[in-house]
Amino acid sequence: MVRAAEERAEKTSFEQSCEPAVGALLGALAAAVPRGGRILELGTGTGVGTAWLASGVGPRTDVTLTTVEVVPELAESVRAAGLPDWVDVVTGDALDVVPRLGRFDLIFADAVAGKWEGLDVTLGALAPGGILVVDDMQPARYDRPEHRAVVDRIRATLASDPELATADFVEATGLMLATRRAA
Repeated sequence: MVRAAEERAEKTSFEQSCEPAVGALLGALAAAVPRGGRILELGTGTGVGTAWLASGVGPRTDVTLTTVEVVPELAESVRAAGLPDWVDVVTGDALDVVPRLGRFDLIFADAVAGKWEGLDVTLGALAPGGILVVDDMQPARYDRPEHRAVVDRIRATLASDPELATADFVEATGLMLATRRAA
């Protein structure tokens, strides 16, 4: 699944797919989602992150994975990729879609909507004990001061939220991992 998604990215010159190390982490976290668990991905792209998450779940069928993509052509290409039945590719703006979806045990926020804008919506969808993965939070990756300011705001929000235990891996791709404290 991962290789097929990477090939779709190459074929369409899509350059925003998650890096292999991030994908491997997503797979490891997806493997630990509890029975009947729910996974959410914001920013499907060509489905590289989706494939890593689905690969981590493995042969289980008790988990659902919902991935949200705003670009209809990208969403359709992933829908046509032959993913497991428990993967749902939703086309739409995450800020409109996520509030109707409920809570999730694992969220990978890798799109403007739900990360750069509307982080509060994403945090509202994180279940107690749930894990949020946010990538590309290394300020040095961005040339424009306004982009660095947004990244700094997101990092500060996650680090200072008393409901979250947050790990910041700014040295790598700027990956942040936040776990909502269990109730």
